[in-house]
Amino acid sequence: MRTGTAPDAPAPRAARWLAALRPLLRSLVRRRPAPVGPSRPDQLRALVAVLDEAVAAQRPADEAVAACGEPGPVSRGTARDCGQQSIALHRLRARLQDLGTTDPELLAAQARAARLLAYDLWMLRASMNLAFTVRPGDRTEAARLRLNGLGRPADDLRRLRDTLRAELPET
Repeated sequence: MRTGTAPDAPAPRAARWLAALRPLLRSLVRRRPAPVGPSRPDQLRALVAVLDEAVAAQRPADEAVAACGEPGPVSRGTARDCGQQSIALHRLRARLQDLGTTDPELLAAQARAARLLAYDLWMLRASMNLAFTVRPGDRTEAARLRLNGLGRPADDLRRLRDTLRAELPET
């Protein structure tokens, strides 16, 4: 068994590879400064911009939910409107969650807005389920006729947006 090499023996193959890779490995291991994220005002502006779009999208979503609660048969156009508004709100919720907010206060506002948009999505889905049920019954019809829009959570989202907008620095 060999325990060492003679001083004048050539370096083993693995040692030569390691010596050749060492500079590359060192460059990969070096600590780079953490990237600086956007400032709080920039994060706030991005959050308010998405919330502006969400509030604007609530009006047609509110109308679609209310149309599901109208007396009489529900039109195919109402189903299409509910589907389109659901897609729009889902995309806005995804954009909201992808903002990359780091400020703790803004993170809390972002999470609240995401919950409110989730409620809007749920309301659209529930109204479509009531309006286009396979087995309509008296209780289902009574619940459907009580649909009149998104309700208080839509107002809460609007108030949250207005509160955050008031914090925007003047430019």
